Amino acid sequence: MSDWVRHAIWWQVYPLGFVGAFPATEPPDPGEHRLRRIVDWLDHAVELGTSGIALGPVFASRTHGYDTTDHFRIDPRLGDDDDFDYLVSEAHQRGLRVLLDGVFNHVGTEFERYRRAVEGNDPDARSWFRGRPGHFHTFEGHGELITLNHKSPAVVDYTVDVMSHWLARGADGWRLDAAYAVPESFWAQVLPRVREAHPDAWFVAEVIHGDYVAFVGNSGVDSVTQYELWKAIWSSLNDGNFHELDWALQRHNDFLARFAPLTFVGNHDVTRIASKLDRPEQVAHALVLLFTTGGVPSIYAGDELGYRGVKEERAGGDDAVRPEFGTPPVPLDAAGRETWNLHQYLIGLRRRNPWLHEAKTTALQVDNRGYAYEARNGDDALIVALNIDDAPMALPIATLIAGQAQLVGGTAAPPEEVVDEVVVPPQGWLVLRPL
Repeated sequence: MSDWVRHAIWWQVYPLGFVGAFPATEPPDPGEHRLRRIVDWLDHAVELGTSGIALGPVFASRTHGYDTTDHFRIDPRLGDDDDFDYLVSEAHQRGLRVLLDGVFNHVGTEFERYRRAVEGNDPDARSWFRGRPGHFHTFEGHGELITLNHKSPAVVDYTVDVMSHWLARGADGWRLDAAYAVPESFWAQVLPRVREAHPDAWFVAEVIHGDYVAFVGNSGVDSVTQYELWKAIWSSLNDGNFHELDWALQRHNDFLARFAPLTFVGNHDVTRIASKLDRPEQVAHALVLLFTTGGVPSIYAGDELGYRGVKEERAGGDDAVRPEFGTPPVPLDAAGRETWNLHQYLIGLRRRNPWLHEAKTTALQVDNRGYAYEARNGDDALIVALNIDDAPMALPIATLIAGQAQLVGGTAAPPEEVVDEVVVPPQGWLVLRPL
């Protein structure tokens, strides 16, 4: 794994929605160069404290970007190669890395080789896909998403070429969409060849369920999306069941022993955390967990501004969580400003303690509505206390760690105070440094 990833904190953007290119009554003209609108937000990402932008699909497609028609062409609704180069250059000038979203499990029905496979007598084109004309396999039943044949050497070569092409143009890594649906042996063929020319590139696979450790080991990716922890965070808060969270963090420790997962409380595929949680004040608890546990944190654009949005299982059900963004800055109400300030504070805490990237957690005190844990990496440690009850929670530091601790921050926390016991306010949280 590249050393720069140890300091990575991503700001994730879904470009087609972000710039108002999809859904749209009339598709934007390439001459509008809408991809450059993201450049207007790069200073926002820097001010937030992030170190990279994770882009959703930017390659030619017909609709939402995951029905790719040409992996070597920037989606004309976003612009062209020059717009991509400009975005990467402006990001790098600000010290921001760039992560691309690669869809290599399936393609759209306008993909050139698919058209040749269904319209002409072209056995080479047909070999790119699983099945036969009229019965080609599709991704999870979506007829417009045609599954590639990952046993085909031509598909392997094509994927290597695509990844290498955009890394050579300045990208720093890839998110591998629907990687869980692709044979691990395919990635094991592709990634070593890509790394030959781009040894510092980082590859994170979208994996929802299953054996994360085995997937990383067998595929050769650097990381996977930590959906187990995402689910445990919001459901333990909503259900008042920190035992679920503690179990998930024990699993998370096992993952960290092998790799650093991509951690998140929101992304372009799920309901926004502000809408997912039953009590708005508990967004703070979710964020504290995100930034004080090991892994590579990612913030979905808009979450830092307190945006809301519910994903629905229907046509257009993603639109609410993929809105268009205007020109910054965004006017914020008091709640939005509080959310922004909390993100800045916690990201700052993370950057001042980069050892958290590999930190393991140990429960110090756990019940349904109160949880305290130590995040530790070698000699470095923090104590995190979360209270989702409407009554105060006592935390006997001296008993838990046989010593004292210094308050770092939290709800109504006097900074730098040294204590041997504390009380966490109702619906509050604290971060302390053991002494």
